[in-house]
Amino acid sequence: MPTILGQNQYGKAENRVVKITRDGDTHHIKDLNVSVALSGDMDDVHYSGSNANVLPTDTTKNTVFAFAKEHGIESAEQFGIHLARHFVSSQEPIHRARIRIEEYAWERIATSDGNSRFIGADEVKHSFARKGQETRVSQITYDGENWEVISGLKDLTVMNSTNSEFWGYVKDKYTTLKEAYDRILATDVSARWRYNWTSDEQRMPNWEKSYEQARKHMLQAFAETYSLSLQQTLYQMGSRIINSRSEIDEIRFSLPNNHHFLVDLEPFGLKNENEVYFAADRPYGLIEATVLRDGVEPKIPVDMTNL
Repeated sequence: MPTILGQNQYGKAENRVVKITRDGDTHHIKDLNVSVALSGDMDDVHYSGSNANVLPTDTTKNTVFAFAKEHGIESAEQFGIHLARHFVSSQEPIHRARIRIEEYAWERIATSDGNSRFIGADEVKHSFARKGQETRVSQITYDGENWEVISGLKDLTVMNSTNSEFWGYVKDKYTTLKEAYDRILATDVSARWRYNWTSDEQRMPNWEKSYEQARKHMLQAFAETYSLSLQQTLYQMGSRIINSRSEIDEIRFSLPNNHHFLVDLEPFGLKNENEVYFAADRPYGLIEATVLRDGVEPKIPVDMTNL
């Protein structure tokens, strides 16, 4: 045979599951997009078409919904752990399960007292608006012995309207950019962090608290860093998380520099004193780097689209 089979996996992608938890009149939402990828003894299905070792992707879809009922959704990470453990432990041909999850946040709608009385309730606790900020992401991988949990977020747009400079850079004959000593610094944060929890024998992190705290430290570092470059800010954001959260060993960022250029208002007889900007969506600088705990080997893919 002139060819051989390389790495392979299969599963059901983007299972949209919404779990409503009813605590009396107070409801809670977990809104997930779950993708399952399984690998193991799958040579025969590729070479001969035999499905003897294949768990149908439709079954993996059904499992996602059934587990939302059976186990609930405490967190994206915990839900992924339940799924990965089930697929590897219940199906002998499956040696590795990878669960990717996007979580969409909702916030409760505050209603007026008059409206609450009109519909006959003291307080409405079942109405929500989809948050327009970041999407939370998780990837859980299990091979029957070892766990790898990578969490993070994407599309978190942040801005500092001052306390950012950019000067002293290399200049050649193609350089036209003027040095900036007071500029806007804006980016859409995409970040992934890896937990050092790898075994059932270890104490499992509090996934919800860990996410909230990592996000908080990231934003605080962005706001509190007097930036001479986006690279410097990135490093401070990663360092703050690593130094503040002992359960996280590695974090990788992809930060587009959302350029804001001062508009020349002199043709209109106006002086622009760092007030009016043109927000350019492209092209943009793209700053990417990994921040690690000292002595830790990097494992998050350099190209995070591999997640």
